Amino acid sequence: MAYIATGHQEEALDIVQDAMLTLVKRYAERDPAEWGPLFTRIVQNRIRDWYRREKVRNKWRVWFGKEDDDRQDIENLPDGGNNDPLKQIANAGMTEELEHGLRALPLRQQQVFLLRVWDGLDVAETAKALGISAGSVKTHYSRAVHRLREVLGDYHHE
Repeated sequence: MAYIATGHQEEALDIVQDAMLTLVKRYAERDPAEWGPLFTRIVQNRIRDWYRREKVRNKWRVWFGKEDDDRQDIENLPDGGNNDPLKQIANAGMTEELEHGLRALPLRQQQVFLLRVWDGLDVAETAKALGISAGSVKTHYSRAVHRLREVLGDYHHE
């Protein structure tokens, strides 16, 4: 989630590491069953903080005319082992479209989608992790799915 939100592996790792340290420092005495939702909530808060800092940094970058574009794209990550060239081409296209679609989503829709689909949380767990109502989770998830289907076009059936 942090990688999709930031688009930068090092930034994502920093966010996750900071979230882990916060979890250990503040919630070590809590029941281990609570750690998952707490960790997710902390990560989401760190992602929101990152967005705020980036907004300020980008203003300074524009002012000084600097661009920091050494970020690693998802298509440059190591291959997962699929050796069929036609499938590799199709998967690369779908992965690129999915990444762009996820990044284009509003932050809350992005968070809800990733928690529901990639982390496998149910509506109640997602609501608790993000501090929103179950109805909001359903709304954001529905909007995210519809938008991603539009973006992915032919790919969303695969």
